[in-house]
Amino acid sequence: MAESLDMLLLARLQFAFTISFHIIFPAFSIGLASYLVMLEALWLKTGRDTYMGLYRMWVKVFAVTFGMGVVSGLVMSYQFGTNWSLFSEQTGNVLGPLLGYEVLTAFFLEASFLGIMLFGVNRVGRYMHFIATTVVAIGTLISAFWILAANSWMHTPAGYELRDGVFYATDWLEVIFNPSFPYRFVHMVLAAYLTTSLVVAAVAAFHLLRGTHREAARTMMFMALPFITIVATLQVIAGHEHGVNVHEYQPAKLAAMEGVWETERGAPLLLFALPSERDERNHLEVKVPKMASLVVTGELDGEIRGLKEWPADERPPVAIVFWSFRVMVGLGLLMLGLGLVGSWLLKTGRLESWRWFLRATVAMGPSGFIAVLTGWITAEVGRQPYTVYGLLRTADSVSPVTAGAVGMSLIVFIFVYGVVFSAGTYYMLRLMAQGPDTPEESPAPADGNSPQLATEG
Repeated sequence: MAESLDMLLLARLQFAFTISFHIIFPAFSIGLASYLVMLEALWLKTGRDTYMGLYRMWVKVFAVTFGMGVVSGLVMSYQFGTNWSLFSEQTGNVLGPLLGYEVLTAFFLEASFLGIMLFGVNRVGRYMHFIATTVVAIGTLISAFWILAANSWMHTPAGYELRDGVFYATDWLEVIFNPSFPYRFVHMVLAAYLTTSLVVAAVAAFHLLRGTHREAARTMMFMALPFITIVATLQVIAGHEHGVNVHEYQPAKLAAMEGVWETERGAPLLLFALPSERDERNHLEVKVPKMASLVVTGELDGEIRGLKEWPADERPPVAIVFWSFRVMVGLGLLMLGLGLVGSWLLKTGRLESWRWFLRATVAMGPSGFIAVLTGWITAEVGRQPYTVYGLLRTADSVSPVTAGAVGMSLIVFIFVYGVVFSAGTYYMLRLMAQGPDTPEESPAPADGNSPQLATEG
């Protein structure tokens, strides 16, 4: 039994470790692909060298991000066979086709046009190149569609029947458009756009502080800060709707997010607390009366089910879910504040004189990645102890392998990931620090020449 528990813990650690690396790259590449479309469209419309210089810089970053996202995703798929074979056996009839559609409709599309995007500049016309950039961006969104459909089905399974413990799809539309899918998809895409725009703003602030690439930095600021304001506002709305969906379909997770132990009406919003699973209560609460009920149910006296309604072995790890949720929400509010203040500074022409704001913008650069990770932790740890919510336990999903084998592979993963992804991240940071390579003479769109993109390191 102890061996089984150790194996389960190590398998979960390994999956958490690899997916934590993986998720930040697709999140960045989704937003970056759309940003590149915007830059190239503006260059085609205005002919300004600045846009093309920025495109050149960010397309290199995108290439590295895309590559690392693909590699880290492939490694995860192997884990389903090595560590989670029982899960694959029981859910493969449903999840296998969804992941297959992702490869057929998104990955093939991205891979094909990525080559034109990176290497076809001198071989295709400028509008063909723009189409390639656009298709790659659409491909990243299609990929997110299928991955989120599969993941959402694990949270709110629908359109299936169980036969001898194996899931079979009975209605594919219900499988894909399961109850939580629309909310997760919108929430994740907005998070990707926020993540990218925060990095763009941080790079711009970095160069404004150093006094380098000032025109390009101003352009990035004018594009990023108002965008952050809009997207962060939309994310607040989307996050609220997602929370209402969680309340309806995953009430135990919602109770952990809110730190609610007893079922109650008029539940308070906890700003700070130390949840204790042993004592089944919170310590050191700082709360706003009735606000949790109002936010989740729309009524001051709305009911929220408490964690004690479920046996202890059917509750998610409360403290992890409680705090990861608060970190995500707190960062989201900081992002909105950054966007609002930054937009005002842009409008009043004070942006470059408020150096403390520029430093804060640099500091907020990684916040999108942290919010994505903590949001993912909230969702996935909150689904425990199930892999398919309410139907298939995590302990019944693991492969019959030894803890030693899983532990050894985990050590290898940590070493390889540490080397490969550190090198990739260092290279991307170096590209951003160098800034855009604006050409001395950039061909205007009207002259019929293709833009000269430099995609080499």
